Amino acid sequence: MTKRKWWAIVLVSALLISLIPIKEVQAVSVSSRNAVLLDQDSGRILFEKDAHNKERIASITKIMTAIIAVESGMMQNTVTVSDKAAFTEGSSLYLKPGQKEKLQDLVYGLMLRSGNDAAVAIAEHVGGSLEGFVYLMNEKAELIGMKNTHFANPHGLDDHENHVSTAYDMAILMQYAMKNEEFAIISGTEAYRSKDPSADWDRVWKNKNRLLTEKYQYCTGGKTGYTKRAKRTLVTTASQGDQNLIVVTLNGPDDWNDHIQLYEYGFQNYDNKVFFAEGEEVKVEDKFYQGHLSVEHNVMYPIHKDKEEEVKVDIQVIKPKWDEEKDVPKHIGNLSLTLNNQIVSSAPIIFSYEKSEEKKSFFEWFKGIFSTMIGLNYNG
Repeated sequence: MTKRKWWAIVLVSALLISLIPIKEVQAVSVSSRNAVLLDQDSGRILFEKDAHNKERIASITKIMTAIIAVESGMMQNTVTVSDKAAFTEGSSLYLKPGQKEKLQDLVYGLMLRSGNDAAVAIAEHVGGSLEGFVYLMNEKAELIGMKNTHFANPHGLDDHENHVSTAYDMAILMQYAMKNEEFAIISGTEAYRSKDPSADWDRVWKNKNRLLTEKYQYCTGGKTGYTKRAKRTLVTTASQGDQNLIVVTLNGPDDWNDHIQLYEYGFQNYDNKVFFAEGEEVKVEDKFYQGHLSVEHNVMYPIHKDKEEEVKVDIQVIKPKWDEEKDVPKHIGNLSLTLNNQIVSSAPIIFSYEKSEEKKSFFEWFKGIFSTMIGLNYNG
């Protein structure tokens, strides 16, 4: 083979290789068997690894127990601890039968110290019975879109074969729960002090979530979990600037570092971009609408910093059919962001008559000044 032919083969081979489509690979790797990184505000998945597989979830179950308790309106109620609650196995607040506790204290003990006894006491008080509370858990799961989840207890122990969820479903649950201000405060509390009803001193419960207490400055809350069958499970939240993220890992031998790595990936590569700000003018060709249209609230979406141009803006408004601006209804259309032909964010378009009123007011003010200058406002 001549040297010229050899170079020709090399060049053709290189050309053929360059034409092979390269699949985009997520530039992060985690030890956990199942994982998801979710934008808390939009619900967009920024990273996933077998995130929809049904698995055991251990004590991150208690996120659901806590949010139901918080939403019950019973947080100041006094709960009498039953024998069944007091003798629940596993991690414990060491509650005693007949002990009286404020529901609020039990929820803090549930989330910070992962008390299984607290979980049963909460369930019996709020749900009327353990079975009644589990029914509430599954009703809530269905309501918020946890499609691959079934709860069988309020604590996550491996006492039922059908107590399962997914990394994605648990992220959806945390997204929902964090909208509740009281839950968010509890989830982000590093240590909680409460009166010990059987002693003259206070109890201090330190949060088991080491991401919150020592490992990651941007962590804002979460819940840990572990059983022999589920292994290590972890749900956390973190915020940086205007970005709020959620990470869920199941069966994660190195879950602390998995979460930090996923957060850093999200914060470094995605912007929670405001495509249209509340009150910003929406420009259309129709002269009737010009200067009067704006979006009712911010239109935001987390987008990779290199792919902002892939987001398209779609504006739809009602064809003008009014003679006067004052007759136009407030909501006259919708502005949508689309990515890969799917709507990812939207906001109503509103018509404002204020601009015309402002112009009129300014004219009347100027007219008044002019009249004063020539003396028309004095003595009639």
